[in-house]
Amino acid sequence: MSDAAPKAALCVCNLRKAYKDVVAVDGLELEVRWGECFGLLGPNGAGKTTTIEICEGLTAADSGDVEVLGMRWSADATELRQRLGIQLQETQLSEKLTVVETVRLFRSFFRRGPEADEVIALVQLGEKRKSRVGSLSGGQKQRLALACALVGDPEFLFLDEPTTGLDPQARRQLWDLIEQFKLAGRTILMTTHYMDEAERLCDRVAIMDHGKAIAAGTPRELIASIGAEHLVEFSAGGAARALDVSALRRIEGVREVRAENGNVRMQVTELHRAVPALLDELDRQGVPLTELRTHSASLEDVFVILTGRHLRDE
Repeated sequence: MSDAAPKAALCVCNLRKAYKDVVAVDGLELEVRWGECFGLLGPNGAGKTTTIEICEGLTAADSGDVEVLGMRWSADATELRQRLGIQLQETQLSEKLTVVETVRLFRSFFRRGPEADEVIALVQLGEKRKSRVGSLSGGQKQRLALACALVGDPEFLFLDEPTTGLDPQARRQLWDLIEQFKLAGRTILMTTHYMDEAERLCDRVAIMDHGKAIAAGTPRELIASIGAEHLVEFSAGGAARALDVSALRRIEGVREVRAENGNVRMQVTELHRAVPALLDELDRQGVPLTELRTHSASLEDVFVILTGRHLRDE
């Protein structure tokens, strides 16, 4: 590795990985900057976990190039393992070991890093220090897995769906720990299905689908890219078959209208104008509403608009 600092903490170029029945990653390009939290979003099967496992050195790519902290797994695996922290989607820990024994075991893998008790305190497991892993709750196990990822004082932290299945309080506790890590100037690559999580923690995100990055930018940039501040959704039951959708598209401030299975989704710029005009138009057409919802545009709306699917769709 040269003395000059690499331009980015992670560079992924034309990455490809295929299995017997599916192309999991298909020509992916990504760049994670130093000191940022970068989120990979997408539905199940989009290629997120395969991508992150290749970057972690756990899975070999078929082709393409991955550079982490200016190094490559083919030549610098030993050094990279000392400088990375990894929390897998499902971290399997020995249930018979205690919390402190588990953290000490992971600490022994690294040349440097904080003492086990310091990390245990950081993840707020001090009261469970001598408890066996098998007795911990789901949230406590997730915090223990994060402690094991932090015990080597990593420069780059990989988190694969770190809060899936946790209750709201446990999620927010993990958010605080991740934000502390980021404030220390470290770099994070995480996958998540939770849009509130991505908007709070991530400086930039990329949305994946079918192994490709289909959009990238800050959460605010991606939301602005759809050109609408609000979404209006309504249902009209069987009467929707008689709905003149083209008339809805002519309403002032409406950017796009999608109708499917009796449900209509509209992107609008001015909610206070669009909703009254919509109600007037439906009344004119004699189409009764069965449900009406409005909300501000979000990252999930970006994904649905780009792919027509929700983030958790298979």
